[in-house]
Parts: sequence; C-alpha cells; structure tokens
Amino acid sequence: MSLVERCLEALAAQLGRPRGRIGRMIGLALNRGNRSLVGAAIDASGATTGAAVADVGFGGGVGLELLLRRVGTPGRVHGVEVSDTMLAQARNRFGREIADGHLVLHEAPMEALPFEDGALDAIVSTNTIYFVEHLDVALAELARVLRPGGTLVLGIGDPERMASMPFTRFGFRLRPMRDVSVAMDAAGFTGSVAKQAGGGPTPSFVVVGTRS
Repeated sequence: MSLVERCLEALAAQLGRPRGRIGRMIGLALNRGNRSLVGAAIDASGATTGAAVADVGFGGGVGLELLLRRVGTPGRVHGVEVSDTMLAQARNRFGREIADGHLVLHEAPMEALPFEDGALDAIVSTNTIYFVEHLDVALAELARVLRPGGTLVLGIGDPERMASMPFTRFGFRLRPMRDVSVAMDAAGFTGSVAKQAGGGPTPSFVVVGTRS
C-alpha cells in the first residue's frame, strides 16, 4: 500500500471513529461541514419542546447543540457515540447541560442502544450508516427505541458522489438511496422518503420515516 493510500485509510478510520488529537480536529471539521445537513435532519424530525430525542453518532456535537435548543429545558437530549474522543469533547463542551440533566451521553453502537422500548420521540443520525455493517439490525434497533409515531431521520451524502471520493473505498458502505428507504420500510417505518437537503459540494439527503 502506498503512502497516499495509507493516509486515505487513516482518514477513513478517523471519520468512522475519531481518536486522539487528530480526532478532535476531525470533530471540529465535522461540525463545520455537517451543520447544514444536521440542521435539516433536526428540522425533518419534527422534535418539539419537551420531547425526548437522540443524536446517534453525534460526532463533533453540533446536533446536540441544535437539539438542546429545539426541545428546551423541558426536553431531554441523548447523545450516543462509539468514539471516546467525541464523548470526552462533548462532556467538556456541554458540562452544564449534563449537570442539569438536559443532556445524557451514552457510549454504545447503533446496533445496541441503551434505551427502553419506545423511549424516544425522535432520532437523528447523520453520516453514520456508512460505518454500519448490518443496516437491517441497526434500523430494527432504532425502531425498537422509538415510540409508535416517532420519527427517524438519517442524513446521508449522495452515494454516487461519495463513491468518487478517494477515501470512501476504505471501509465505507455506500448504499443506494432506494436501498436505504426499502430497509427502513422493512424495519417498521412507514412513509420512508429521501429529500435533498444541506449544502456543500456533495449533495446530501435526509431519509425520513415514521415508526409504525
């Protein structure tokens, strides 16, 4: 493997699970690059004041910030991550909200969420499913923890454009948008639909489904 390929592989690994000093820099970059898409996903979730919501794979934490504003002090935001670095960064950034009980952080994968059945009103997850091996298992788990009528919103970069990026051949699972919608339907979501959202050089989509 060439030096360039090793660098691209390292970048892909950091995007999937940011670690250490470089991971903290990745988190800041994710906040800047993903803010528009994350905002669109949160808008599509329909979360309102007092809701119980989660950002699964929150990365740099911009989604936590926006969700805390959205649900207000009567609500509760859960942040789920597999990256120790991103969890530590969020603890530092949102210390007051954690102490007040408005934000709860969890270290867990998407396939094994630490919630009771039907505990959440809405879930957003942005640029995460590329790193999920078994999408059907993950979506079934997301459906389990949503109340009936709750909303799941997945934020996804256009898979065709992403396939042209040199680092995505290292560990990324780029699924056609139609396949994602079909998988959501199979997992128990109704009305799953992809809508273009966000800005930036790569077209992005939110895929929205309602827990049946």
